[in-house]
Amino acid sequence: SGLVLVKNPHLDLMEEDVLYHLDLGTKTHNLPAMFGDIKFVCVGGSPKRMRAFAQFMQRELGLAGAGEDVADICAGSDRYAMYRAGPVLSISHGMGIPSISIMLHELIKLLHHAKCRDVTIIRIGTSGGLGIKAGSVVITDTAVDSSFQPRFEQVVLGDVVVRSTELDKDLAEELLACSRDIPDFPTLIGHTLCTYDFYEGQGRLDGALCSFSSEKKLEYLRRAYEAGVRNIEMESTAFAALCGLCGLKGESCHFHLL
Repeated sequence: SGLVLVKNPHLDLMEEDVLYHLDLGTKTHNLPAMFGDIKFVCVGGSPKRMRAFAQFMQRELGLAGAGEDVADICAGSDRYAMYRAGPVLSISHGMGIPSISIMLHELIKLLHHAKCRDVTIIRIGTSGGLGIKAGSVVITDTAVDSSFQPRFEQVVLGDVVVRSTELDKDLAEELLACSRDIPDFPTLIGHTLCTYDFYEGQGRLDGALCSFSSEKKLEYLRRAYEAGVRNIEMESTAFAALCGLCGLKGESCHFHLL
């Protein structure tokens, strides 16, 4: 049917579902009226970037109010920011798996309560590239963990639950085809390595702690490249797992800064 799924039988027993970190709820807001026609959701780490993206989409879609400021739908919360441009929702998710996971749980419930259909969700952001030119865009086919395995491990009540991190291959190819009209940004499809922190987890030598040599770092990055990894960030495994389980057509695109 194209509906966004939730896999939680307890939700049906609740009189009200409060989307606490988004400052929304099923009793306080008419979610179908507010969001029922959403077709695309773009998420990224920074509130300022997602605000700028919503303004960009207003201009691209020729919407009324283009060029003006956009209202933060989640203004009552200081956790995330959410903006709307026609059928496109633009939401910040902060940094790291815990932050994006909280946002995605509540976003997916929002889309479910709003009875949205055939929603495509795309994570857009920056990352560190591996063996590619600065300014390249990596479209993720599979998110992998620090052992280069396509999995997201979540500890639930003391048990380790392993979930798949495959993303929508057809959407990846569609985005790659679109990129051919934008020659300024070399674009490729590859694996994205998702780590749990910015410093030691990504092999950086400039953190407050560093337990490895530069030689060991380079050897690890060589193995990552040979495993198909082309960029490194901190959210993609959780993003891929939740999208896949809840029937969302998802993809992740990253701009390599350095």
